[in-house]
Amino acid sequence: MMKRSLWMAALAGAALLAGCGDRAVTAAGPGAKAKTEITLMRFFGSCDAKFGAVNDASQGVGECGIVTAMVNEFNATNPDGIVVKTQVAEWAPYYDQLTARLVAKDIPTVAVMHESALGDYVRRRLIEPLDAELPALGIDTADFTDHARRGVTLNGQIYALPFDTWAWLWHVNTTLMSQAGLMGADGKPKLPHSPDELLAMARQFKQRTGKPYFAWAIVKETAATNRTFQTLIAQQETPLFSEDGKRIDMHQPQVVNALALMQQLYAEGLVKPNLDYGGANQAFLNGEAGVVVVGTWTIDQFLREARKPGSPLKGGYTVVPFPQLYQRPAVFADGHSWALFKGGAATPEQHAAALKLLQFIWKRSAEWARTGHLPVRRSVADSAAFKALPFRQNLTEITRTGTSMPGNVPTQRAIELLIGEDVSNLMVSNKPIAEVQADVEKQVNKALKKVRR
Repeated sequence: MMKRSLWMAALAGAALLAGCGDRAVTAAGPGAKAKTEITLMRFFGSCDAKFGAVNDASQGVGECGIVTAMVNEFNATNPDGIVVKTQVAEWAPYYDQLTARLVAKDIPTVAVMHESALGDYVRRRLIEPLDAELPALGIDTADFTDHARRGVTLNGQIYALPFDTWAWLWHVNTTLMSQAGLMGADGKPKLPHSPDELLAMARQFKQRTGKPYFAWAIVKETAATNRTFQTLIAQQETPLFSEDGKRIDMHQPQVVNALALMQQLYAEGLVKPNLDYGGANQAFLNGEAGVVVVGTWTIDQFLREARKPGSPLKGGYTVVPFPQLYQRPAVFADGHSWALFKGGAATPEQHAAALKLLQFIWKRSAEWARTGHLPVRRSVADSAAFKALPFRQNLTEITRTGTSMPGNVPTQRAIELLIGEDVSNLMVSNKPIAEVQADVEKQVNKALKKVRR
């Protein structure tokens, strides 16, 4: 019955997206050049009302606006009669819907993938390797940043075109930091360089402003707590997983260091309590905390807010990588990429069309960097245009210091949930550290043992 239920759920998920675009090669009419239609499955939201008619990627705003305008521009300007049909899915159920489509043989030609999820599909042999294709497209893999290369390479082969690097950042209200006496003579916020310094600064901030140092998504949120935990572990130069990716080891002193710090920050009221993702961001925008810990994708939104008259962030916003509190600079990072699925192109013409779309995305990748995500091309990261964008010089180090779970660790999305849930309980419910260690290790290792490799 369970297998039958899963199968029916998969078919139902596929039905939600069926009919979004025909992959067949069609003719435009008598004497017209044949058109080749391909499908592109993505998240990033739907914004056709505002950007559906925009055919210039440089005129897009925000994630949805830029990716929509980018695809529109490709459709409007490519000379080969290629038409990309975009299929938009919600972020949360994206991989469930993608898996359902693969089961139902309703396979997208190109799909966006988190690099942390890529390995699961590669291990199932569902994705085409790109090594042989990229040189002919003029895509030089030597131009990949270090993080981008690691993210799309498995077993020595490249399986997707990197699109961006996103990372875990501190977004800072400098007006409140000034009230707390935590701004330097250089006009930049003072940042901690150890757990003790962090606690001291957070206590001083609360004493002088009456507000918590952090806004931090914890309630109904597992990704945020996992990413902070993973950052603190990486900064201690500690491998959390075995070399073969088959086990997690939570019984290390570095794990206790990270958990104890997170628990103490929350217990002392240095983190605004009981916030979900939207609540944490709104608390920061309302001037209710000094720092919100969230990713690169909010930079554009926070910048717009900081320019509005009357905003608590007006003239008082900056952003920095997660500060180095331990032995080495490191920050949790992931990335979006574009993958070609086996069976997604029914003809050689569709395969060639998909590659031309990847080539176009690569050439226009500087536009995507305006979202706040970091470039995957060294040439873009080093360009004057990129460095002229607000705060980007603060963040380029992440293309070298970004870290994530090793690529050979399977089911990373599920593992993120398991770790994040228990770390959230550590903070909100004051769950004992020893219990968190034991429960995470038991559940994660059980999940890893079930994976077929």
